[in-house]
Amino acid sequence: MVTAIVLIQLAIVLALIFIGARVGGIGLGIYGMVGVFILVFLFGLHPGKIPIDVMLIIVSVITATAALQAAGGLDYLVGLAAKFLRKHPDRITYYGPLTTWLFCLVAGTAHTSYSLLPIISEIATNSKIRPERPMTVATIAASLGITGSPMSAATAAVISTDLLGGKGIELGDILLVCIPASFIAILVSSFVQNFIGKELEDDPEYQRRVREGIINPEADAKAMQQMESNPSPYAKYSVFAFLLGVFLVVLFGSVPSLRPSFEVNGTMERLSMPETIEIIMMSIAALILIVGRADVKKAVSGNIFGAGMNAMVSIFGIAWMGDTFFNGNIEFFKNHIADVVTQYPFLFAVALFIMSIMLFSQAATVRTLYPLGIGLGINPLALVAMFPAVNGYFFIPNYPTEVAAINFDRTGTTRIGKYVINHSFQLSGFITTFVSIGVGYLIITFLY
Repeated sequence: MVTAIVLIQLAIVLALIFIGARVGGIGLGIYGMVGVFILVFLFGLHPGKIPIDVMLIIVSVITATAALQAAGGLDYLVGLAAKFLRKHPDRITYYGPLTTWLFCLVAGTAHTSYSLLPIISEIATNSKIRPERPMTVATIAASLGITGSPMSAATAAVISTDLLGGKGIELGDILLVCIPASFIAILVSSFVQNFIGKELEDDPEYQRRVREGIINPEADAKAMQQMESNPSPYAKYSVFAFLLGVFLVVLFGSVPSLRPSFEVNGTMERLSMPETIEIIMMSIAALILIVGRADVKKAVSGNIFGAGMNAMVSIFGIAWMGDTFFNGNIEFFKNHIADVVTQYPFLFAVALFIMSIMLFSQAATVRTLYPLGIGLGINPLALVAMFPAVNGYFFIPNYPTEVAAINFDRTGTTRIGKYVINHSFQLSGFITTFVSIGVGYLIITFLY
Protein backbone atom coordinates (compact mmCIF):
# COMPACT_ATOMS: atom_id res chain seq x y z
CA MET A 1 0.00 0.00 0.00
CA VAL A 2 2.78 2.42 0.95
CA THR A 3 4.70 1.57 -2.22
CA ALA A 4 1.65 2.25 -4.38
CA ILE A 5 1.09 5.65 -2.75
CA VAL A 6 4.74 6.66 -3.22
CA LEU A 7 4.64 5.58 -6.87
CA ILE A 8 1.48 7.61 -7.44
CA GLN A 9 3.13 10.64 -5.87
CA LEU A 10 6.24 10.09 -8.01
CA ALA A 11 4.11 9.88 -11.15
CA ILE A 12 2.42 13.17 -10.25
CA VAL A 13 5.77 14.87 -9.56
CA LEU A 14 7.26 13.68 -12.86
CA ALA A 15 4.14 14.66 -14.79
CA LEU A 16 4.19 18.18 -13.37
CA ILE A 17 7.91 18.48 -14.11
CA PHE A 18 7.22 17.43 -17.70
CA ILE A 19 4.34 19.89 -18.07
CA GLY A 20 6.36 22.71 -16.54
CA ALA A 21 9.30 21.99 -18.83
CA ARG A 22 7.04 22.02 -21.88
CA VAL A 23 5.51 25.34 -20.84
CA GLY A 24 8.98 26.80 -20.27
CA GLY A 25 10.01 29.98 -18.47
CA ILE A 26 8.39 30.25 -15.06
CA GLY A 27 6.21 27.25 -15.92
CA LEU A 28 8.49 24.94 -13.92
CA GLY A 29 7.95 27.01 -10.81
CA ILE A 30 4.20 27.34 -11.31
CA TYR A 31 3.54 23.65 -11.89
CA GLY A 32 6.05 22.73 -9.20
CA MET A 33 3.91 24.69 -6.76
CA VAL A 34 0.86 22.78 -7.98
CA GLY A 35 2.79 19.66 -6.99
CA VAL A 36 3.41 21.09 -3.52
CA PHE A 37 -0.32 21.75 -3.18
CA ILE A 38 -1.21 18.18 -4.17
CA LEU A 39 1.44 16.56 -1.94
CA VAL A 40 0.53 18.66 1.10
CA PHE A 41 -3.25 19.01 0.86
CA LEU A 42 -4.17 15.69 -0.76
CA PHE A 43 -1.45 13.30 0.47
CA GLY A 44 -0.77 14.99 3.79
CA LEU A 45 3.01 15.29 3.41
CA HIS A 46 4.81 17.86 5.51
CA PRO A 47 6.02 20.76 3.32
CA GLY A 48 9.72 20.53 2.55
CA LYS A 49 12.25 23.31 2.97
CA ILE A 50 11.81 26.37 0.81
CA PRO A 51 15.17 27.07 -0.95
CA ILE A 52 15.31 30.62 0.40
CA ASP A 53 19.12 30.88 0.40
CA VAL A 54 19.39 29.75 -3.22
CA MET A 55 16.67 32.14 -4.34
CA LEU A 56 18.26 35.10 -2.58
CA ILE A 57 21.70 34.25 -3.96
CA ILE A 58 20.20 34.19 -7.46
CA VAL A 59 18.69 37.62 -6.84
CA SER A 60 21.96 39.10 -5.58
CA VAL A 61 24.26 37.61 -8.22
CA ILE A 62 21.88 38.30 -11.10
CA THR A 63 21.42 41.88 -9.90
CA ALA A 64 25.19 42.42 -9.99
CA THR A 65 25.51 40.72 -13.39
CA ALA A 66 22.59 42.70 -14.82
CA ALA A 67 24.22 45.91 -13.59
CA LEU A 68 27.44 44.82 -15.28
CA GLN A 69 25.55 44.27 -18.52
CA ALA A 70 23.86 47.67 -18.26
CA ALA A 71 27.24 49.35 -17.72
CA GLY A 72 28.63 47.74 -20.89
CA GLY A 73 30.96 45.49 -18.91
CA LEU A 74 29.84 42.29 -20.61
CA ASP A 75 30.38 43.81 -24.06
CA TYR A 76 33.83 44.92 -22.97
CA LEU A 77 34.72 41.39 -21.84
CA VAL A 78 33.39 39.94 -25.08
CA GLY A 79 35.56 42.37 -27.03
CA LEU A 80 38.66 41.26 -25.11
CA ALA A 81 37.80 37.61 -25.69
CA ALA A 82 37.26 38.23 -29.40
CA LYS A 83 40.66 39.88 -29.78
CA PHE A 84 42.32 36.95 -28.05
CA LEU A 85 40.53 34.35 -30.14
CA ARG A 86 41.35 36.11 -33.40
CA LYS A 87 45.03 35.91 -32.56
CA HIS A 88 44.81 32.12 -32.29
CA PRO A 89 42.35 31.01 -34.99
CA ASP A 90 44.05 27.64 -35.48
CA ARG A 91 43.29 26.72 -31.85
CA ILE A 92 39.69 27.89 -31.82
CA THR A 93 38.48 24.36 -30.97
CA TYR A 94 40.34 24.61 -27.67
CA TYR A 95 40.31 28.31 -26.86
CA GLY A 96 36.69 28.92 -27.85
CA PRO A 97 35.23 26.44 -25.33
CA LEU A 98 37.68 27.49 -22.63
CA THR A 99 36.59 31.11 -23.15
CA THR A 100 32.87 30.39 -22.74
CA TRP A 101 33.70 28.21 -19.72
CA LEU A 102 35.75 30.99 -18.12
CA PHE A 103 33.00 33.55 -18.74
CA CYS A 104 30.48 31.29 -17.05
CA LEU A 105 32.80 30.62 -14.12
CA VAL A 106 33.06 34.35 -13.51
CA ALA A 107 29.45 35.38 -14.22
CA GLY A 108 27.67 32.25 -12.98
CA THR A 109 25.33 31.99 -15.97
CA ALA A 110 25.62 30.24 -19.33
CA HIS A 111 23.79 33.12 -20.98
CA THR A 112 27.10 34.98 -21.36
CA SER A 113 27.91 32.50 -24.13
CA TYR A 114 25.37 34.12 -26.47
CA SER A 115 27.81 36.93 -27.19
CA LEU A 116 30.76 34.59 -27.75
CA LEU A 117 29.19 31.87 -29.89
CA PRO A 118 28.83 33.99 -33.07
CA ILE A 119 32.46 35.09 -32.70
CA ILE A 120 33.64 31.49 -32.35
CA SER A 121 31.59 30.46 -35.37
CA GLU A 122 32.92 33.31 -37.50
CA ILE A 123 36.56 32.70 -36.57
CA ALA A 124 36.22 28.98 -37.28
CA THR A 125 34.54 29.64 -40.63
CA ASN A 126 37.17 32.15 -41.74
CA SER A 127 39.90 29.70 -40.68
CA LYS A 128 38.24 26.91 -42.71
CA ILE A 129 37.68 24.92 -39.51
CA ARG A 130 34.40 23.07 -39.19
CA PRO A 131 32.42 25.36 -36.78
CA GLU A 132 30.60 22.37 -35.30
CA ARG A 133 33.82 21.35 -33.54
CA PRO A 134 34.36 24.42 -31.34
CA MET A 135 30.68 25.39 -31.19
CA THR A 136 29.48 22.16 -29.63
CA VAL A 137 32.19 22.05 -26.98
CA ALA A 138 31.81 25.78 -26.30
CA THR A 139 28.09 25.37 -25.68
CA ILE A 140 28.59 22.43 -23.33
CA ALA A 141 31.53 24.18 -21.64
CA ALA A 142 29.32 27.16 -20.79
CA SER A 143 26.97 24.88 -18.88
CA LEU A 144 29.86 23.00 -17.31
CA GLY A 145 31.16 26.29 -15.94
CA ILE A 146 28.04 26.54 -13.77
CA THR A 147 29.12 23.47 -11.79
CA GLY A 148 32.12 25.11 -10.24
CA SER A 149 31.30 28.79 -10.47
CA PRO A 150 31.24 30.62 -7.13
CA MET A 151 28.58 32.84 -8.69
CA SER A 152 26.12 30.18 -9.88
CA ALA A 153 22.83 29.27 -8.27
CA ALA A 154 23.72 25.59 -8.56
CA THR A 155 26.90 26.00 -6.52
CA ALA A 156 25.00 28.11 -4.00
CA ALA A 157 22.47 25.30 -3.67
CA VAL A 158 25.17 22.70 -3.07
CA ILE A 159 26.89 24.67 -0.29
CA SER A 160 23.68 25.83 1.37
CA THR A 161 23.48 24.91 5.05
CA ASP A 162 20.64 22.43 4.56
CA LEU A 163 22.57 20.51 1.89
CA LEU A 164 26.34 19.89 1.71
CA GLY A 165 27.15 23.08 3.58
CA GLY A 166 25.71 21.37 6.63
CA LYS A 167 28.00 18.38 6.00
CA GLY A 168 31.24 20.36 6.17
CA ILE A 169 31.56 21.09 2.44
CA GLU A 170 32.78 24.62 1.74
CA LEU A 171 32.99 26.64 -1.46
CA GLY A 172 36.73 25.93 -1.60
CA ASP A 173 35.98 22.20 -1.87
CA ILE A 174 33.68 22.77 -4.84
CA LEU A 175 36.27 24.92 -6.60
CA LEU A 176 39.13 22.51 -5.86
CA VAL A 177 37.26 19.53 -7.28
CA CYS A 178 35.07 20.89 -10.05
CA ILE A 179 37.25 23.52 -11.73
CA PRO A 180 40.20 21.23 -12.63
CA ALA A 181 37.77 18.41 -13.46
CA SER A 182 35.86 20.66 -15.86
CA PHE A 183 39.04 22.07 -17.38
CA ILE A 184 40.40 18.60 -18.18
CA ALA A 185 37.03 17.43 -19.50
CA ILE A 186 36.83 20.38 -21.91
CA LEU A 187 40.34 19.70 -23.23
CA VAL A 188 39.53 16.02 -23.79
CA SER A 189 36.27 16.84 -25.57
CA SER A 190 37.99 19.48 -27.73
CA PHE A 191 40.68 17.00 -28.72
CA VAL A 192 38.07 14.44 -29.79
CA GLN A 193 36.05 17.05 -31.70
CA ASN A 194 39.06 17.82 -33.89
CA PHE A 195 38.41 14.47 -35.60
CA ILE A 196 34.62 14.75 -35.91
CA GLY A 197 32.91 15.41 -39.24
CA LYS A 198 34.23 16.34 -42.65
CA GLU A 199 36.50 19.31 -43.15
CA LEU A 200 34.47 22.47 -43.68
CA GLU A 201 35.20 22.89 -47.39
CA ASP A 202 34.17 19.26 -47.99
CA ASP A 203 30.87 19.52 -46.14
CA PRO A 204 27.96 19.33 -48.61
CA GLU A 205 25.68 21.61 -46.57
CA TYR A 206 28.37 24.29 -46.39
CA GLN A 207 29.00 24.01 -50.12
CA ARG A 208 25.31 24.42 -50.82
CA ARG A 209 25.03 27.55 -48.67
CA VAL A 210 28.07 29.11 -50.34
CA ARG A 211 26.63 28.41 -53.80
CA GLU A 212 23.29 29.95 -52.87
CA GLY A 213 24.95 33.01 -51.30
CA ILE A 214 23.53 32.29 -47.83
CA ILE A 215 26.99 32.52 -46.30
CA ASN A 216 29.07 35.65 -46.63
CA PRO A 217 32.05 35.25 -44.27
CA GLU A 218 33.47 38.67 -45.04
CA ALA A 219 30.28 40.49 -44.10
CA ASP A 220 29.97 38.42 -40.92
CA ALA A 221 33.54 39.24 -39.94
CA LYS A 222 32.90 42.96 -40.38
CA ALA A 223 29.84 42.80 -38.13
CA MET A 224 31.76 40.97 -35.43
CA GLN A 225 34.58 43.50 -35.53
CA GLN A 226 32.18 46.19 -34.32
CA MET A 227 32.11 44.48 -30.92
CA GLU A 228 35.80 45.23 -30.52
CA SER A 229 35.47 48.99 -30.83
CA ASN A 230 36.87 51.17 -28.06
CA PRO A 231 34.63 50.67 -25.03
CA SER A 232 33.58 53.29 -22.52
CA PRO A 233 36.11 53.63 -19.67
CA TYR A 234 33.18 53.21 -17.31
CA ALA A 235 32.63 49.73 -18.73
CA LYS A 236 36.14 48.82 -17.63
CA TYR A 237 35.46 50.13 -14.14
CA SER A 238 32.31 48.04 -13.89
CA VAL A 239 34.29 44.92 -14.84
CA PHE A 240 36.88 45.66 -12.15
CA ALA A 241 34.09 46.09 -9.61
CA PHE A 242 32.44 42.81 -10.59
CA LEU A 243 35.73 40.92 -10.48
CA LEU A 244 36.30 42.35 -7.01
CA GLY A 245 33.02 40.75 -5.97
CA VAL A 246 34.06 37.40 -7.44
CA PHE A 247 37.41 37.63 -5.65
CA LEU A 248 35.77 38.39 -2.30
CA VAL A 249 33.30 35.53 -2.66
CA VAL A 250 36.10 33.08 -3.48
CA LEU A 251 38.26 34.45 -0.66
CA PHE A 252 35.59 34.20 2.05
CA GLY A 253 34.43 30.85 0.70
CA SER A 254 37.92 29.37 0.64
CA VAL A 255 38.98 30.80 4.02
CA PRO A 256 35.94 30.54 6.32
CA SER A 257 37.87 32.01 9.25
CA LEU A 258 37.77 35.41 7.51
CA ARG A 259 34.00 35.55 7.82
CA PRO A 260 32.77 37.36 10.95
CA SER A 261 31.37 35.43 13.90
CA PHE A 262 28.53 36.38 16.21
CA GLU A 263 27.34 35.18 19.59
CA VAL A 264 23.86 33.66 19.26
CA ASN A 265 22.19 32.19 22.36
CA GLY A 266 25.52 31.74 24.04
CA THR A 267 27.28 30.06 21.10
CA MET A 268 29.49 31.54 18.43
CA GLU A 269 28.11 31.26 14.90
CA ARG A 270 30.02 32.21 11.77
CA LEU A 271 28.37 34.15 8.97
CA SER A 272 27.13 31.54 6.49
CA MET A 273 28.39 31.44 2.93
CA PRO A 274 24.97 32.11 1.37
CA GLU A 275 24.61 35.24 3.51
CA THR A 276 28.16 36.26 2.57
CA ILE A 277 27.43 35.96 -1.15
CA GLU A 278 24.18 37.89 -0.81
CA ILE A 279 25.80 40.76 1.11
CA ILE A 280 28.84 41.01 -1.16
CA MET A 281 27.10 40.80 -4.53
CA MET A 282 24.31 43.24 -3.70
CA SER A 283 26.96 45.66 -2.47
CA ILE A 284 28.97 45.08 -5.66
CA ALA A 285 25.84 45.81 -7.70
CA ALA A 286 25.68 49.21 -6.03
CA LEU A 287 29.39 49.77 -6.74
CA ILE A 288 28.89 48.87 -10.41
CA LEU A 289 26.02 51.31 -10.72
CA ILE A 290 28.25 54.04 -9.33
CA VAL A 291 31.57 53.45 -11.12
CA GLY A 292 29.98 52.13 -14.33
CA ARG A 293 27.32 54.83 -14.46
CA ALA A 294 24.79 52.17 -15.35
CA ASP A 295 21.09 52.82 -15.88
CA VAL A 296 19.06 50.81 -13.35
CA LYS A 297 16.13 50.57 -15.75
CA LYS A 298 18.42 49.14 -18.42
CA ALA A 299 19.73 46.55 -15.96
CA VAL A 300 16.22 45.32 -15.16
CA SER A 301 15.19 45.16 -18.83
CA GLY A 302 18.26 43.15 -19.94
CA ASN A 303 18.13 39.45 -20.80
CA ILE A 304 20.42 38.54 -17.87
CA PHE A 305 17.98 39.86 -15.27
CA GLY A 306 15.00 38.22 -16.96
CA ALA A 307 16.72 34.84 -17.15
CA GLY A 308 17.72 35.07 -13.50
CA MET A 309 14.22 35.85 -12.31
CA ASN A 310 12.87 32.96 -14.37
CA ALA A 311 15.37 30.71 -12.64
CA MET A 312 14.35 31.95 -9.21
CA VAL A 313 10.65 31.30 -9.77
CA SER A 314 11.39 27.88 -11.26
CA ILE A 315 13.54 26.84 -8.32
CA PHE A 316 10.95 28.15 -5.86
CA GLY A 317 8.27 25.75 -7.08
CA ILE A 318 10.15 22.77 -8.46
CA ALA A 319 12.70 22.49 -5.64
CA TRP A 320 10.04 22.85 -2.97
CA MET A 321 8.03 20.08 -4.63
CA GLY A 322 11.06 17.80 -4.84
CA ASP A 323 12.06 18.42 -1.24
CA THR A 324 8.50 17.79 -0.06
CA PHE A 325 8.27 14.51 -1.97
CA PHE A 326 11.67 13.02 -1.11
CA ASN A 327 11.80 14.09 2.53
CA GLY A 328 8.18 13.10 3.01
CA ASN A 329 9.05 9.60 1.85
CA ILE A 330 12.67 9.39 3.01
CA GLU A 331 12.09 6.24 5.08
CA PHE A 332 10.68 4.48 2.04
CA PHE A 333 13.76 5.33 -0.02
CA LYS A 334 16.10 4.33 2.81
CA ASN A 335 14.42 0.95 3.10
CA HIS A 336 14.29 0.21 -0.63
CA ILE A 337 17.26 1.78 -2.40
CA ALA A 338 19.73 3.02 0.20
CA ASP A 339 21.94 -0.07 0.11
CA VAL A 340 22.08 -0.17 -3.70
CA VAL A 341 22.85 3.53 -4.11
CA THR A 342 25.46 3.47 -1.35
CA GLN A 343 27.18 0.47 -2.93
CA TYR A 344 26.92 1.86 -6.47
CA PRO A 345 26.94 5.66 -6.05
CA PHE A 346 27.24 6.20 -9.82
CA LEU A 347 23.55 5.27 -9.99
CA PHE A 348 22.79 8.50 -8.16
CA ALA A 349 24.82 10.37 -10.78
CA VAL A 350 22.59 8.75 -13.42
CA ALA A 351 19.52 9.95 -11.51
CA LEU A 352 20.96 13.49 -11.42
CA PHE A 353 21.60 13.35 -15.16
CA ILE A 354 18.09 12.17 -15.99
CA MET A 355 16.45 14.69 -13.65
CA SER A 356 18.43 17.55 -15.19
CA ILE A 357 17.08 16.59 -18.62
CA MET A 358 13.57 17.13 -17.29
CA LEU A 359 14.24 20.22 -15.18
CA PHE A 360 16.55 22.19 -17.54
CA SER A 361 18.21 23.66 -14.47
CA GLN A 362 21.30 22.62 -12.53
CA ALA A 363 20.20 24.43 -9.38
CA ALA A 364 16.71 22.93 -9.50
CA THR A 365 18.20 19.47 -9.99
CA VAL A 366 20.47 19.95 -6.98
CA ARG A 367 17.63 21.16 -4.81
CA THR A 368 15.40 18.33 -5.96
CA LEU A 369 17.71 15.31 -5.61
CA TYR A 370 20.60 16.22 -3.32
CA PRO A 371 18.40 16.03 -0.18
CA LEU A 372 17.69 12.43 -1.18
CA GLY A 373 21.41 11.71 -1.66
CA ILE A 374 22.15 13.11 1.77
CA GLY A 375 19.29 11.14 3.28
CA LEU A 376 20.61 7.95 1.71
CA GLY A 377 23.98 8.51 3.35
CA ILE A 378 26.05 9.08 0.20
CA ASN A 379 29.48 10.51 0.98
CA PRO A 380 29.25 14.34 0.66
CA LEU A 381 32.55 14.39 -1.26
CA ALA A 382 31.11 11.87 -3.71
CA LEU A 383 28.16 14.22 -4.22
CA VAL A 384 30.67 16.98 -5.02
CA ALA A 385 32.35 14.77 -7.63
CA MET A 386 28.93 13.99 -9.13
CA PHE A 387 28.05 17.67 -9.40
CA PRO A 388 28.71 17.86 -13.21
CA ALA A 389 26.02 15.20 -13.73
CA VAL A 390 23.39 17.94 -13.35
CA ASN A 391 24.37 19.26 -16.82
CA GLY A 392 22.43 16.56 -18.66
CA TYR A 393 19.92 18.88 -20.31
CA PHE A 394 22.03 18.88 -23.48
CA PHE A 395 20.53 15.45 -24.24
CA ILE A 396 17.47 17.00 -25.88
CA PRO A 397 18.60 19.92 -28.09
CA ASN A 398 16.04 22.49 -27.05
CA TYR A 399 17.99 24.40 -24.40
CA PRO A 400 18.44 28.08 -25.41
CA THR A 401 22.25 27.90 -25.66
CA GLU A 402 22.05 24.90 -27.99
CA VAL A 403 19.40 26.53 -30.15
CA ALA A 404 21.51 29.69 -30.29
CA ALA A 405 24.64 27.75 -31.28
CA ILE A 406 22.78 26.03 -34.12
CA ASN A 407 21.50 29.38 -35.40
CA PHE A 408 24.87 31.15 -35.05
CA ASP A 409 26.62 28.47 -37.12
CA ARG A 410 25.59 29.71 -40.54
CA THR A 411 27.57 26.95 -42.25
CA GLY A 412 25.01 24.39 -41.09
CA THR A 413 27.57 22.01 -39.58
CA THR A 414 26.10 22.36 -36.07
CA ARG A 415 22.80 20.64 -36.46
CA ILE A 416 20.02 18.44 -35.11
CA GLY A 417 19.93 14.97 -36.63
CA LYS A 418 17.04 13.14 -38.23
CA TYR A 419 16.17 11.40 -34.96
CA VAL A 420 16.52 14.60 -32.86
CA ILE A 421 18.75 13.07 -30.18
CA ASN A 422 21.53 12.37 -32.72
CA HIS A 423 22.55 16.02 -32.64
CA SER A 424 25.92 17.77 -32.67
CA PHE A 425 26.12 18.33 -28.89
CA GLN A 426 25.61 14.75 -27.79
CA LEU A 427 29.22 13.53 -28.00
CA SER A 428 30.75 16.59 -26.30
CA GLY A 429 28.08 16.48 -23.61
CA PHE A 430 28.72 12.86 -22.67
CA ILE A 431 32.51 13.19 -22.86
CA THR A 432 32.60 16.21 -20.57
CA THR A 433 30.16 14.60 -18.13
CA PHE A 434 32.03 11.31 -17.84
CA VAL A 435 35.49 12.86 -17.74
CA SER A 436 34.63 15.59 -15.24
CA ILE A 437 32.98 13.13 -12.84
CA GLY A 438 35.87 10.69 -13.22
CA VAL A 439 38.50 13.35 -12.60
CA GLY A 440 36.44 14.65 -9.68
CA TYR A 441 36.53 11.20 -8.08
CA LEU A 442 40.28 11.04 -8.55
CA ILE A 443 40.69 14.43 -6.88
CA ILE A 444 38.63 13.52 -3.80
CA THR A 445 40.42 10.16 -3.59
CA PHE A 446 43.92 11.63 -3.50
CA LEU A 447 43.33 14.98 -1.80
CA TYR A 448 40.81 14.07 0.94
